[in-house]
Amino acid sequence: MPDNLQAFAESYPTLIAWLETLGSAVVAGLVTAVAYRVAWSIVSRLTRHREVAATVIRFVRGAGCAVVVLVVLQIVWEAAPDDLPRLAVVEHATTLALTIALAWFGVRSVGGLAEGIVVTHPLSVADNLQARRLQTQTRVLARTVMGVILFVGIALALMSFPAVRNIGASLLASAGVAGLVVGLAARPALGNLIAGLQLALTQPIRLDDVVIIEGEWGRIEEIRATNVIVRIWDERRLVVPLQWFLEHAFQNWTLTSSAIIGTVFIWADYRLPVAPVAAELERLCRDDEAWDKRVCLVQVTDTSERAMQLRALVSSADASLNWDLRCRVRAGLIAFIQQKYPDCLPQTRVEIGERDRRPRDDADATPSRKRVPAPTA
Repeated sequence: MPDNLQAFAESYPTLIAWLETLGSAVVAGLVTAVAYRVAWSIVSRLTRHREVAATVIRFVRGAGCAVVVLVVLQIVWEAAPDDLPRLAVVEHATTLALTIALAWFGVRSVGGLAEGIVVTHPLSVADNLQARRLQTQTRVLARTVMGVILFVGIALALMSFPAVRNIGASLLASAGVAGLVVGLAARPALGNLIAGLQLALTQPIRLDDVVIIEGEWGRIEEIRATNVIVRIWDERRLVVPLQWFLEHAFQNWTLTSSAIIGTVFIWADYRLPVAPVAAELERLCRDDEAWDKRVCLVQVTDTSERAMQLRALVSSADASLNWDLRCRVRAGLIAFIQQKYPDCLPQTRVEIGERDRRPRDDADATPSRKRVPAPTA
């Protein structure tokens, strides 16, 4: 018998065994995928009225299918003959893929849960303080948990290789020095991670908070793993490290409530009566929808040698409305003074005249003159 025929005859049982195993794997995978799709459709219909559960199920659809199919394939490989060539390599590859799929499933589950909480607590409501608090905690904690899941998944995937396990065992003796080196190298990242957890728990800032940082007025647009994105009023973006908020003082206008009191300063002449200005301010506030009917007041807060300073206090439900209200109140009060009391705008007085207007005596008024005799010839 030729050598090639003899080799084929010897490998024929192995080939048949592999074909049977692969056929079983394909059939089991297809059946599992179809069953998973049917089950996913049923669960989706049952949870369509529950926003959080529906969001989680939608997020884990692909990852869940991969996990289930890989588990079934692992069972098929376990049921295959032990003497099947290269079966250990296939099992290792399936285990590695299953580890990655489980990490993917965990990340998507946490992301779906976070998204469900965010969707059920929108920021578009009038009083969104509770929503901003929940969204901030959810996003920061979700990113932290997803980072831990990814780290564990990658570590388990690498530990499935014998060479990596041997390296890990050899490095275990010098774990103290290695930990110190890694800690020093990863200090910024670890510091931002800890700062993110502190911000999530203590919440000096939340999403959509109005803050003043380095003299810039803006809103917290996004809280990332290492920094915070602040949207400035003119559409610029200010990127601030997480640790900065723990080490520096800043203004948060919406820490306990979004309601705020704004000020409008106007300089006027001393002859301006304050009562009509206060009445005009009340009229302007009553006609403006941005006023929340809490504070509407005029006070004389400063004086100088030329004019006095009037301060108008007006309140609104949030900073954006208050800014618009202050601009309209400022323009309205200036127009009122120009129309009703034009002479009471700030002025500079200059008086031009003789230095001394006091009456003088006749002797002082007519100076004495002495007659000098004419010379003779």
